[in-house]
This record gives sequence, C-alpha cells and structure tokens, in this order.
Amino acid sequence: MDSVSNAPALELFPEDFESVLCVVAHPDDIEYGTAAAVAKWTEAGKTVTYFLLTRGEAGIDTMHPDEAGAVREAEERASAAVVGVTEVDFGTHRDGNVEYSLALRRDIAREIRRRRPDLVITGDYGNRFVGGMLNQADHRAVGLACADAVADAGNRWIFPELVDEGFEPWHVKVLAFAGPMTPTHYVDVGDKVEVAVASLEEHAAYNSALPDDFPKPAQLVPMILEMGAKAANVEGVTHALALDVVNRR
Repeated sequence: MDSVSNAPALELFPEDFESVLCVVAHPDDIEYGTAAAVAKWTEAGKTVTYFLLTRGEAGIDTMHPDEAGAVREAEERASAAVVGVTEVDFGTHRDGNVEYSLALRRDIAREIRRRRPDLVITGDYGNRFVGGMLNQADHRAVGLACADAVADAGNRWIFPELVDEGFEPWHVKVLAFAGPMTPTHYVDVGDKVEVAVASLEEHAAYNSALPDDFPKPAQLVPMILEMGAKAANVEGVTHALALDVVNRR
C-alpha cells in the first residue's frame, strides 16, 4: 500500500503496556488477525494470555461436539504457541448458545482480576464486522459482556463473591475491540503476516471442515490485515490490525 486516501489516518496504537488479556468466544477467533499483533507483542517481551468462553464444540459439522471440544481446545493451544502464548484458558459456556448475562460478565471479570492485564482485547460487538459481514451471536454477546466486565473487574461491590474467592478488584488501563466498523487505532503487523497465517493453520480439523470455496489461511489472514492497513491509511503500512480503543484511565 504505497498511497493513502483522503480519509483521516488512524492513530498508531501505543505499546506502553506490559500485559494483555484476549477475551473471545471461540477457538480461532483470535487467529483472524489479532494473532499478528500478539506475535509482535510477545516478541517484544509482553505477557499475553487468552480466555475463550467456549471450546468451540459446535464448530465442526462433521464432528460431534463431545469430540470436537477437545480437538478444538488442543488446536487453540497449538495456535497460541505459534505466536508465543502459553497461557490459554477456557470457560464453560456452550458454543453457539452464549448469552449476554450476569454470569458471563462475572466469568470475564474473574479472569481479568486473575490475570490483572494492562490491556484487554475482545471482538467488536456490533451487528456487522468491518467489511459488512454479519457478526455471529456468540461474538456479540462476549464482546458486550467483556466491555461491561472491564468495569465490573474494578468495582468490588458488583460481584462481591469474587473478592470472597480471592480476586481483588483490578482496573484495566485500556480496552480495545478488534474488527470494528469504526476503528480509532492500528497496529503495524507487516512483518508478522506469515506467523499469523501459521497460527490459523494450526486449526487443521476446523479448517478442513470448512466449505471448499472458503478462503484458506494463507489467503484470508493477509486479506484481513490488508483491510486493516486500508483503514489505517498510513503510507508504507501494508498490513495492520485495526482497533477501536477505549482508554479506561
């Protein structure tokens, strides 16, 4: 991307943080773009952990959920390792049936208090992804619950039972949404495209069950990151993760 449009450029996402928690609904959600930034951050010595609310057990049409859950959990751990992440935790919510609820907020707030991250990244909870595709129900529920759980994590009186469990309040400095229709910042990941592709390729069972005409990781990941670069609108940036950033304090 050698030229820029007349649209205003996004701000470069500052990297003055030490720890990150990625909160998503399913195995592979992080690998559709965010993993490129994760690779950059772990290489720089930052601590990144993952929290997935489901095990993705309903994601493979040819495999019963009782079998698919374990397969997809293993694939997520392998894909995380490719980008330098060793701490991957899973919730107990049912894939495809995640509902926005106090229980969902509590589970995310508990993980935030346990991990105590500077930055929380989740998926955008709008009805559509950037590019106009319809956003999936679990993504919307988790994104919105995570937005609220970031505030919940800092207030001891919203879920006082978490304090009883030993999880003191924690104030997240920055909340960011990946895949937004209206991004505010970008992460330049031009040198992390190949490792991001390799991370998504670890989801072998899931990818093999997708329709034949669905883009393969080597096509899809660069396409997503090129869209991020187009949104960034900065000369010389060829691949980027676009984020909608909320500064908490």
